[in-house]
Amino acid sequence: MVIFFFAKGLVFAGALILIGSLLTTRRLMMRLPPGPVRNHWYAMLVLVAIFLVGYLGYASAFGDSQTRLLDLIVPGVFFLGACFVWLTGTLSLQTAMALMRISLLEQENIADPLTGVFNRRYLDRRLREEIARARRHGLPLSVLLFDIDHFKNINDRHGHQAGDQVLASFAMLVKEQLRDPDILARYGGEEFMVITPQTPHQGAVDLAERVRMRIESNGFSVSNVQSGTLEIRLTCSIGVASLGGELDGAEKLVHSADEHLYRAKREGRNRVNANEPRAIESPASQPAA
Repeated sequence: MVIFFFAKGLVFAGALILIGSLLTTRRLMMRLPPGPVRNHWYAMLVLVAIFLVGYLGYASAFGDSQTRLLDLIVPGVFFLGACFVWLTGTLSLQTAMALMRISLLEQENIADPLTGVFNRRYLDRRLREEIARARRHGLPLSVLLFDIDHFKNINDRHGHQAGDQVLASFAMLVKEQLRDPDILARYGGEEFMVITPQTPHQGAVDLAERVRMRIESNGFSVSNVQSGTLEIRLTCSIGVASLGGELDGAEKLVHSADEHLYRAKREGRNRVNANEPRAIESPASQPAA
């Protein structure tokens, strides 16, 4: 009699564990983006459901005949199998949530919270990496430094909330004009920088001019409590600097772009100003000592 009730207990507990596994697997699937991985977990969900049906079918067919100690083997195996399924689903869910938290923390660490583009910390690191790669392989590289003209007037007239909206819209509009390899980051305040790997000087100047014209022709919609929704017209000044000659490092390259940006602003704003490019030499092309 004891064996009979113990077997029934294993069956009942195993069924509850499998039902819990179904719920856990579904929670995991809801956290996965559509695609092959999520489809694989759909298959896992079906397998768990089939396991549960088979489990209950066994309990219904043989549940009243377990009177010997050996009759506990199959219910025990089923119970342990249910525990394994639940543990697999639970650990997978915990792993997925941990990875999501890590990904979110990494994104927060490299992204500007207002505009969604990369932040200054990430920009500085990537610029050093891209310069090292360009010098190693003798590839061109340019940077574009943007500044929104008369941005202070927007904050003064329409409020800082409107200014924040302009910054976010400006960043997204610039990003739309870039290639996938280009790196856009908020440099500070209303300044943004673009790193353009494998882009020669004239290509960078042409890109800067296209972006400038796109900004000039675009109307930026902002809203505030006093004025409601209104459209603001913007222009921007851009300084362009390309790797080569004396501009052989990150600090010099950024300093040159900054100088040309402020020269563009002194010359009347809403324009592009660039350095004179010089060829760069890869380590392989330099003469041996």
